[in-house]
Amino acid sequence: MADNLNIEKVLFLDIETVPQFESYGSLNSADKELWDNKALHLKKTDFDTAESLYPRAGIYAEFGKIVCISVGWFVIENSKRNLKVKSFYSDDETNLLLKFSELLKNQFNKSSHLLCAHNGKEFDFPYLCRRMLLNKIKIPDILNIGGKKPWEVQHLDTMDMWRFGDYKSYTPLKLLTHIFNIPSPKDEIDGSDVWHVYWKDKDLKKIAKYCQKDVVAVARLILAFKNESVLNDSEIEILN
Repeated sequence: MADNLNIEKVLFLDIETVPQFESYGSLNSADKELWDNKALHLKKTDFDTAESLYPRAGIYAEFGKIVCISVGWFVIENSKRNLKVKSFYSDDETNLLLKFSELLKNQFNKSSHLLCAHNGKEFDFPYLCRRMLLNKIKIPDILNIGGKKPWEVQHLDTMDMWRFGDYKSYTPLKLLTHIFNIPSPKDEIDGSDVWHVYWKDKDLKKIAKYCQKDVVAVARLILAFKNESVLNDSEIEILN
């Protein structure tokens, strides 16, 4: 499915998001009213309340913020692969997004470049664009799909690739890594734990480490889609 893909032209990425405030009780009256309305559509049982559902607020760009963006790109020299992995993480979302934007503008600014994430078309890419707008940051061309024809969009999505046109279900990264015998990125925490690790444990470095594992997993998945050899840990370089 990806036989002709030049992996040196791909930037693999993953983002981690959290609610903008530590708890439902921290919201002002206007924010509470807006979240209450959103929560009405998220309730699945009679026990669900706006307060109990608030940890999920990070999923939505209107109520959440990005605290980490991890990226990875391949460098191939003398037939040897090297996946370089870098993370931008901060409590200051504006600063984090500006640094990520600079990377895109300086290193991934050609029409041949691609961004790749798992479920990126539904989550990572639109979330990044929305938060950049809210932080008054110009959306880099490679990320912005406004006015582009479908074949001009420079986005790859490993979940979309795995569907082969079938849209009946969501296939999590953990499942795909398992069936392709790729080390799981969810061995310590998963996405549902990030809000707690950020707001309760105050451990951004742990979130960055988890985010990096997702990036490596997506890169390994693309190699599996290309029927190429498994990426060894010795071929991975963490740049931070």
